[in-house]
Amino acid sequence: MTSIIRPSLVLFAVLTLITGVAYPLVVTGAAQTLFPSQATGSLVLKEGKPVGSALIGQNFSDTKHFWGRPSATGPMPYNAGASSGSNQGPLNPALTDAVKGRVEALRAADPGNTAPVPVDLVTASASGLDPHISPAAARYQVTRVAKARGVAVDKVAALVAAQTDTPPLAFLGEPQVNVLKLNLALEALR
Repeated sequence: MTSIIRPSLVLFAVLTLITGVAYPLVVTGAAQTLFPSQATGSLVLKEGKPVGSALIGQNFSDTKHFWGRPSATGPMPYNAGASSGSNQGPLNPALTDAVKGRVEALRAADPGNTAPVPVDLVTASASGLDPHISPAAARYQVTRVAKARGVAVDKVAALVAAQTDTPPLAFLGEPQVNVLKLNLALEALR
């Protein structure tokens, strides 16, 4: 019996040290060295303090801020612990009603805006956490934000253009605007 238990315990201890201690330390060290921002959660800092992550959206509802995509997470929006989509198909009446309500809310917040509402302002992403909107969705909100802040429309439009990120290679994605970073840049206009 001892001839079986002792080698088993030694193997268990060795594998625990390799897979439970050495490997995580090596991977964490490599990540911190090669990708420091991503390894710490892609935190966005304001005055040296974290205000959010560049990878998880935040719920902005004030008319003085740009709004992101709706979040399908519950019980609160952008709950990273409950990441999921609504799982409602395009023919689902609940989705149709939700989109109509969101369009009405956008129209009520900016009654003079008769432009078509960009789809990403009224539909949630697959994860419910998307921190980005399209440049069209950001431009759609420029007039409302400029009016609410008492800032010239062209200044806010220029800010949107400056905060628009393009993919490193054109075939890898679409231009996008990080809503948190855009709102922080907007706050810096004061």
